[in-house]
Amino acid sequence: MATGPSGTERTIGQLVADATHDLQGIVRGELALAKAEVTSGAKVLGKGAGLLAGAAFLGLMGFVFILHGAARGISEWLPVWAGYLIVAAVVLVVAAVLGLMGKKALSSARPAPERAIDQAQQTIAVIKSSGSDTGTSATANGAKRAPTA
Repeated sequence: MATGPSGTERTIGQLVADATHDLQGIVRGELALAKAEVTSGAKVLGKGAGLLAGAAFLGLMGFVFILHGAARGISEWLPVWAGYLIVAAVVLVVAAVLGLMGKKALSSARPAPERAIDQAQQTIAVIKSSGSDTGTSATANGAKRAPTA
């Protein structure tokens, strides 16, 4: 049996209270670590997102000038309005194809963390079953073991 600081044996209640306190400390420490990692990662992601947004804007501007040049090039053989109409039609067809591909990709995505939810439910079930059964303990996969002496 465990002994306290004064050399007396500690009760089960005291041991459980100490274990609970230690577990709370571990969980709080893990949460603080996760928060620190997320905060530093978010700063880097914010800077990267800003740079990508600037690059996307400049790329869009360049793309507009290329389309304008293509329309003016077509206008060498057809009227100017026909050149712009042809370029606009091509751009809209490409946009429709990309939109359909994006819709298909989004419909097949599974954003919910199904494995984590399943694991949490299994953990809760094991804890509940081990807490309600006195004299038996639960294994990691939820199977019951015989009481130990």
